Amino acid sequence: MLPAPGHGKRRRRTVLIALAASTAAMATLTVGPLGWAGTRNGDTPNGTTPANDQPSPGARSAGDRLLPYLGNGGYDVRSYDVGYTYRPGTTKMDSSVRIQATATQALSRFSLDAAVDEISTVTVQGSPARFTVDKKGEKLDITPQQALDKGRPFDVDIAYRVDRSDNRARPGDPTSPAPRLTPWVNKKDGFVLFGQPDRSHMFFPANDYPVDRARFTFRITAPKDLRAVGIGTQRSRTTKGDDATTVFTTRDEVPTHVVQAGVGHYKEIRDRGPRGMPLRSYITADAYEAAKPLVNAIPGQMAWMEEEFGREFPLETYGVLGVADGYLGVALETATLSTFAVEGLQGEPDLREPTMVHEMVHQYFANELSVANWDTNWISEGHAEYYQLRYNVHKGWRDWDTVLKLRYEFDPEGRAASGPPNRPKEAIDALVGGNNAGVLMLAGLRHQVGDATFKKIERTFFDRYRGKAADTQDYIDVANEVSGRDFTSYITSWLYDEKTPPMPGHPDWVAPEPPKDS
Repeated sequence: MLPAPGHGKRRRRTVLIALAASTAAMATLTVGPLGWAGTRNGDTPNGTTPANDQPSPGARSAGDRLLPYLGNGGYDVRSYDVGYTYRPGTTKMDSSVRIQATATQALSRFSLDAAVDEISTVTVQGSPARFTVDKKGEKLDITPQQALDKGRPFDVDIAYRVDRSDNRARPGDPTSPAPRLTPWVNKKDGFVLFGQPDRSHMFFPANDYPVDRARFTFRITAPKDLRAVGIGTQRSRTTKGDDATTVFTTRDEVPTHVVQAGVGHYKEIRDRGPRGMPLRSYITADAYEAAKPLVNAIPGQMAWMEEEFGREFPLETYGVLGVADGYLGVALETATLSTFAVEGLQGEPDLREPTMVHEMVHQYFANELSVANWDTNWISEGHAEYYQLRYNVHKGWRDWDTVLKLRYEFDPEGRAASGPPNRPKEAIDALVGGNNAGVLMLAGLRHQVGDATFKKIERTFFDRYRGKAADTQDYIDVANEVSGRDFTSYITSWLYDEKTPPMPGHPDWVAPEPPKDS
């Protein structure tokens, strides 16, 4: 994610997410239809499997420091198939999701993150299941009629309704009933989504945590004069009466927080990238001609990134979504289809293309290689910022040392406001707090090992963890292994220390004291 151009060089710190209360407590329970209501001997309250391997509940948290209510255990999701029926004039949509998963332990019951408006039915393997909805904790707890054996694939079908006017505060953040980054981004002719970091389970029940990557299908029914958009590749569009149903699927597994689906008056721009890769972008119809010149720059941006990084673009397709009337003041790395306010795709290339490259880089670092937890989101943002700056320098729009020095001088203020990159103060800081220090750390590492070794570190890290999730120690291990040197203290000082470390190669640079009101 990147704040859109024109929103200031320095942001005021905005509290979006406070730490939630313990997820062990259940509150505001809604009991669903009763299927089999029994439990097995050996169920444990903390979601762990007993030593005798009897079925037990899956964990109700991934244990994230910043978002402790998020994530679930006991299974691995393989795919989501989400259906929406959009009707003009109402914010409520009848919806459905089929989740295909595999049990990683013997499960007596399991949970999903869920903050949808209403859940009507839940089935597991085609049979009605008992379920409860914890509205305060945003959990859907499901008890199947029969326990699920470890290693067993299973399907969960959920019929539910969403209300796109529901942009409630996150758990543990009651002081922000209308957070700045609203998940449902409603437009006069439709909607788009903003799920980062923890709001995709407002769109569909899910294991809404970056480590549980999955393939996605979106089936969107809307009036046929509108265009549905989604991540992945459009597989079909069928009409029936006044409606059209469009189906998008992804070839690759991606994290839940980078999904996108929507409806509006969009026009499609098709192109080809390196090796003939299909590119498709969707631009709000009124801005189609104005945005085309920058959209047409995507093949060149992609070719540059592949050469600079030394790896082909990792996903099946790519493009941008240009949304009318703003997109929350940010651009977002939604998988295969980065989302922008359409104004961010118009204007001078030196002001707009760097942000486009930033979101493209996220397709490598965030979408194909995920972060292991939200503390380590510097891996995503720091890499996007680093290659964005490299592109700026390549195009002759910026000077490398000039930009780094400005960033170095800003780092104490950003660090004081947001916390160290690998220990952000709050969830919003995980989204933007690692940009600055991340690019400085990577640039300093490159200075110390040389360009060739640095590129080998980057490629080795990506190759080892693509299709998986990685944390800071993983990056340190690769840097030490490839370089043959110990960079542990260097990397940790940049990512964990409260004060800005010295900048390699620039002993004359001085980090100023942060302002007292940070």
